[in-house]
Amino acid sequence: MAISDAQYTAWLSNNSAVRCILVEAVARISTVETTLYLSNLAYHDSAAGRTYQSVIVGNSVRIVERISLDGDSTLNFGDIEINNIDGELDGWLDYVWANRNVSAYVGDISWARSDFRPIFVGVTEDLDSKDNSTLNIKIRDKLGRLNTPVTEQTLGGSTSNKNELMPLCFGECHNVSPLLADPATLDYRVHNGQIERLIEIRSNGAPGTSTDTLSSGKFVPDVNPQGTKITASVQGDRPAGSWLKTTKQIIERLVTNFGEVNSRFTAGDLDSSNLSTFDAANQQALGIYLKRRENVKQICDQIAASVGAQMVMSRAGKLQLHKVDLPPPGTPVEITEDDIIDNTLQIVERVPVVGAVKIGYAKNWTVQENLETGIPQEHKDLFEKEWLTTTSEDASVKSISA
Repeated sequence: MAISDAQYTAWLSNNSAVRCILVEAVARISTVETTLYLSNLAYHDSAAGRTYQSVIVGNSVRIVERISLDGDSTLNFGDIEINNIDGELDGWLDYVWANRNVSAYVGDISWARSDFRPIFVGVTEDLDSKDNSTLNIKIRDKLGRLNTPVTEQTLGGSTSNKNELMPLCFGECHNVSPLLADPATLDYRVHNGQIERLIEIRSNGAPGTSTDTLSSGKFVPDVNPQGTKITASVQGDRPAGSWLKTTKQIIERLVTNFGEVNSRFTAGDLDSSNLSTFDAANQQALGIYLKRRENVKQICDQIAASVGAQMVMSRAGKLQLHKVDLPPPGTPVEITEDDIIDNTLQIVERVPVVGAVKIGYAKNWTVQENLETGIPQEHKDLFEKEWLTTTSEDASVKSISA
């Protein structure tokens, strides 16, 4: 009979329970990707007919988990200490460990393998040794896989812009600088793929018209733009007939379809329940325009931070979005000294109190100063600003902290 969540929780609270840790780590041995099955105790999985090698030192799967207060996602990391007192495992140092899958589970030694619960699902950074009797498998969560360029696809062809990256537009972006793909035909690109809509194009700030090909993210101005700066306001990426504009939608699109192919997340790497709940509560329309070499993780961090959220990997190795926010109304949970390891409660950071905050929104992606076209002065003033802003302040807090 399967172990229920209630039984698992009760087992965790039982100090006399025998904790068994199972680790399944992939390494490249010679030319073969091989899974190593490791344990801190002698454990046999009768269903799979597999014995886990009892080489893990004690309960030495150490994992450091953090939630950032500055909006950037933080990589969970740790290590697994392997007993190598007799040097029998020295050959492991010749294996290739980097960027291979690794999973750790905990359960009772009497349980079936299927009843063990994940405590870490991520990738191996490498294998090293801190002394002559142990090996250490260094582990980190899957967010490290996102440390790759969003795109490296260039325009190509024979024009002067042939080595420029193809731009990418997500959500709604105002006044972007498109890529001139073909000077002969005045073919401009705002996205490498299907887009929702070209809101308008402008020539030195003056509105114009264009012939648009939404399926390939391009347009041709209806007048010769010689000597002028062409810009466009765009509703961007629209895969599979659906315009993506919220935090969850854009991040999910980036992590599963951009970056190095072998590093991309799949549907199995996403916590669909968490992401759907987050999306329902955070429907703000966003926009980001990429023309240079950018990092998938850094861009996703920026998008999440714009609504006060951050990316987190669950213990089951699935991507989640979380906001550091006040808890909802409900029955409070009291944390007592029985819940805290002795002498471990400490102040890590004090967030400064501020009396006012200014927030920028509706980014102008092409700042243009001293426009001489015949548009209203208030429009020229807008094109000179990178952001529209709003300010919120608390006079009493300002007076106290002054």
